[in-house]
Amino acid sequence: MTFTRITVDPTVMAGVPIVRGLRIPVATIVAMVADGMTTEEILRDLPDLEPDDISESLHFAAEGLRERHLPLQPSA
Repeated sequence: MTFTRITVDPTVMAGVPIVRGLRIPVATIVAMVADGMTTEEILRDLPDLEPDDISESLHFAAEGLRERHLPLQPSA
């Protein structure tokens, strides 16, 4: 997948992935979704975002976790 809305620049916000140079970290959007916020609520809180920014942020985060080993406890 090609990410057209996510940018990484070491001179902007210490190089964390952000949306379209807006200084809104992908991690912030993912956390808002994880906290149960709807797309409409996120867009109300961050009016510079567009719905596609939220979707691409989630895809970017998912791709970042693909095939990585996470420190999870084994299930019982």
